[in-house]
Amino acid sequence: MPVTDASPALPADFDALKNEILNRKASLPKRLRQVAIFALDHPDDIAFGTVASVSAAAEVQPSTLVRFAQHLGFEGFSSLQELFRDRLRERKPGYDERLSALRHSHEDGPQAILHGFVGAAQRSLDRLASAIDPAAFERAVAILARAETIYLVSKRRSYPIGCYMAYAFGKLGIRHQMAGTAAGLDEDILALASPRDAAFAASFSPYASETINQARSLAARRIPVVSLTDSAFSPLAECSREWFELAEADHAGFRLLSASMAFAMALTVAVAEERQRLLDDPK
Repeated sequence: MPVTDASPALPADFDALKNEILNRKASLPKRLRQVAIFALDHPDDIAFGTVASVSAAAEVQPSTLVRFAQHLGFEGFSSLQELFRDRLRERKPGYDERLSALRHSHEDGPQAILHGFVGAAQRSLDRLASAIDPAAFERAVAILARAETIYLVSKRRSYPIGCYMAYAFGKLGIRHQMAGTAAGLDEDILALASPRDAAFAASFSPYASETINQARSLAARRIPVVSLTDSAFSPLAECSREWFELAEADHAGFRLLSASMAFAMALTVAVAEERQRLLDDPK
């Protein structure tokens, strides 16, 4: 459906497109919502793919991609796809070449596996700087720095993130409590949290139901939650005071935690610095 003079202005770039999708997500029909989730979770696949390959990966009919594009005001899928390609052109030189080389590599053996994971880690780290909103990061640091106790909630693939933060907070003398005990006392531990405290939660698709339920429970009790996840459609985004979207690259189907661990380290140290500043200048 062509855009007319009376039609709303099309998103000018990928960030504007992302905001438009998020604003409409509650009203999207089921299949269009499925495409929206795939598009935001796999923007590189949208940029490089064809209608056939993207529809197969998103598990929808090719016509659904066209309807999704037209629903947002574009003439068709190819015009929508241009915003995803522009996003890649704005990145550091060489990113798309590295991505293409990795995908088309037919090497095997231990050295190729090592290089593959190093390449995936580098791509994740390349995304990190542009993925994190500085103002949101500062707000998250302020929330956690002012908390009496920081509760850490992470399960399954994100469990190492919570473990690392617990270790670092302990070394930095910051009061914290990690959910996930061998005795199964998570609910009892989290029940001790009050609005004077704060929580950090991490979960990636497929989301750990226990993490989601615990984060929701904390938020319902007016305990501010800061979270790290991999999609704007993540259930963590809906219950967090501040949330960060970080989609890790993968190699051979194995997703890394390279950027997530770097983010966790930065957040932990920034919280320690802010707490020290507050102690030095309580005003």
